[in-house]
Amino acid sequence: MPELPEVESLAEFLRAHAVGRTVAGVDVVAFQALKTVDPPVSALAGLTVTGVARHGKFLDLDCDGLHLITHLARGGWLRWRADLGSVRPARPGKGPLAARVRLAPEGDEPEAGFELTEAGTQKRLAIYVVHDPEQVPGIAGLGPDPLAPGFTAETLAGLLRGRRTQVKGLLRDQKVIAGIGNAYSDEVLHAARMSPFKIADKITEDEVRVLHDAIVTTLREAVERSRGLAAKDLKAEKKSGLRVHGRAGEKCDVCGDTIREVSFADSALQYCPTCQTGGKPLADRRLSRLIK
Repeated sequence: MPELPEVESLAEFLRAHAVGRTVAGVDVVAFQALKTVDPPVSALAGLTVTGVARHGKFLDLDCDGLHLITHLARGGWLRWRADLGSVRPARPGKGPLAARVRLAPEGDEPEAGFELTEAGTQKRLAIYVVHDPEQVPGIAGLGPDPLAPGFTAETLAGLLRGRRTQVKGLLRDQKVIAGIGNAYSDEVLHAARMSPFKIADKITEDEVRVLHDAIVTTLREAVERSRGLAAKDLKAEKKSGLRVHGRAGEKCDVCGDTIREVSFADSALQYCPTCQTGGKPLADRRLSRLIK
């Protein structure tokens, strides 16, 4: 799933390649992905891309004040095409293509643009056309952005206070903190040397500062690693930069212990026992009580 660093990198890529160009048209292939009807998607044709922003995991193209907003969900991705003029017209079907955004030719350059695709059978990619990003429910309910200047250790302490939930789930809650998903929450907690099952309200003042530093540093480093990469290379960069997530059974780069996994109904988390839980393996929540 694309998370804050990948979406920020996609935004930077589109700022360099799409801003200033005119939208020739937007072809929606997976009709279930389009979540709004007024304004119609056809209203984007003829408008100029004036900016690209990120709201948590949402990607926002500002087209003369009309916003084309996308949430890539778990299996979605963006593919830049410099040769859209030579590609067959998009047609509804069972393939991964969800939508195609066409940008008018510019000078000697052909029609370019990007495709939104979604792998897998669970189709959750979402597309919105709105006058104001706050009209998208997922954006209106977002918590603070962890890379914003105002996201301080004190801000984090306030978000944790009084919450009797596990810190792993809290980090993934977009209404609490925007942009962190399953992968980077694992990475943050490993960097902070904190159990994913630790109760948020039990985190001490010193631990809050460590966790805050881990959040900001982990995300900023991931963004820097991805900076300047083509959209097609971001997935591989994300995977290569992860220390624990998706690496169950491998050795921890920090201590050499074996990275372990806890499985859930539709996802899994990975952690290092030595670095995070005092050497104790965490119990599978489906079978027994959790280790705090």
